[in-house]
Amino acid sequence: MISPLRLFSAAAAMCLCLAPLPAAADDPVEAATVDSLEEWVAFLRLPNVTTQSTADIRANADWIEAEFQRYGYDAQQLADGDTPMVYAAWPDLSPDRKTILFYAHMDGQPVHPEEWDQESPWSPVLKTAGGDVLPLERLLKGEADPDDRLFARSAADDKAPIIMLLAAMNALQAEGLEPAVNIKILLDSHEEGGPRTLGDVVTRNAGLLAADAIVMLDGPMHISNRPTVVYGHRGGAGFELTVFGARTELHSGHYGNYSPNPAQLLASLLSTFKDDCGRVTVEGFYDGVVFDEETKAAFASVPDDEDAIKRRIGIAEADCVGASYQEAINYPSFNIAGLRSADVGASRRTIIPESATAAIGMRTVPATPPQRLLSLARAHIQAQGYHLVDGVPTEEERQTYPRLAYMTKGGGAPALQTPLTAPVGNWIVTSLTETFGEAPVRIPLMGGTVPTSGLRALGAPIMLLPLVNADNNQHAANENMRIGNYYAGVRALHGLMLTPFNGGTEEKDN
Repeated sequence: MISPLRLFSAAAAMCLCLAPLPAAADDPVEAATVDSLEEWVAFLRLPNVTTQSTADIRANADWIEAEFQRYGYDAQQLADGDTPMVYAAWPDLSPDRKTILFYAHMDGQPVHPEEWDQESPWSPVLKTAGGDVLPLERLLKGEADPDDRLFARSAADDKAPIIMLLAAMNALQAEGLEPAVNIKILLDSHEEGGPRTLGDVVTRNAGLLAADAIVMLDGPMHISNRPTVVYGHRGGAGFELTVFGARTELHSGHYGNYSPNPAQLLASLLSTFKDDCGRVTVEGFYDGVVFDEETKAAFASVPDDEDAIKRRIGIAEADCVGASYQEAINYPSFNIAGLRSADVGASRRTIIPESATAAIGMRTVPATPPQRLLSLARAHIQAQGYHLVDGVPTEEERQTYPRLAYMTKGGGAPALQTPLTAPVGNWIVTSLTETFGEAPVRIPLMGGTVPTSGLRALGAPIMLLPLVNADNNQHAANENMRIGNYYAGVRALHGLMLTPFNGGTEEKDN
């Protein structure tokens, strides 16, 4: 049965998509949301690119730690060299409640300021859906339209969810309510770049971070902006492949038709990895990938418009790897991420290059571990007649083998799949349904990769709860956050904090 409080919350939430967003005196959630907007803007003014400035990351950690402490929550920095992470928690953790660890990250992607349509990526700008600049005071007073957007680096990925957490907890305080679950928060400083130290931090602080379930606040919602639940993500594996020709560049007039061209050879080799329909032809690449009926039903339930997706990205026809977009991203993939050989454009020369290199990225799923796909790729290259060397070929190798290539060892991150029947997923689905009055979109596997491997030492099931608009331009210029999504995100977290959690489960991974 849905409580009267939840019915009120659902009605209020539905209004977010229809009208401006003034603070309602009788709605503590909305009032806390409006109160948090100034903090969100202040947070966005702090540069947060880990690979460019560790001092900036320390400033972010200091700021957010102080903000949680200011409202009476437990908060401390977790040592991680020059880039500490931050822990926060509801002050009274009860043994009678299950514990939820919320994960988000405070670091952001590098920026190219000249590509942004504003003075600085660190100076937040409010704009209408049509791109007209609005006074920032309109946002801070709670008068922004749901379709207005705030533009800044990390506006969506991933500072908005951090401040949403703070606002949701503040709403509970304003209501005089205790959460139905123990609330812990871990804020990563290395999600977007730098050494992957999350696992080390988690291991050193396993007792502090112990939880019955983990909810990652990362990734985009479904394009419809309906509440979204994601049960896992693809993993990743990658390598560089270099094909060698003559020991030096050669004049194409003197040696064309005589010395093999490594760029041509590489192109031919790469073409053997896929058929004309986009399916990977490497033997065994898809082995083990089977979808049960529940998963197939989940694919079908996602309200995707396939024609709209193709129009949005600008293609006439999709690869035929899956029957739908959702099914396609549940298969492993092979992607040529970059190519390099000699020069083009004004610097072009009439030469045969000495080598050609491709950067290869593969996405994995639970049935296809990274090292297995890397081994299959290696075997496939050898099956095409290539001798693999350990670097630049020796003179003996050049004289012995007609086809020479170098494949870097590569690395990978595992995929994760929490079962669609898992209690943690049911808990989130129930809460979102009660809060918003409709069932959320359930996505079995997100196409991208997030750092769940660093959290697995805690032994808790992991779910993803995306709260930001799908068209937020994350990682790119003009990153933005839709204001309606921000308000709805606070309400979603507030509802989740008031929903008892009574179980756990194990996830499938590789």
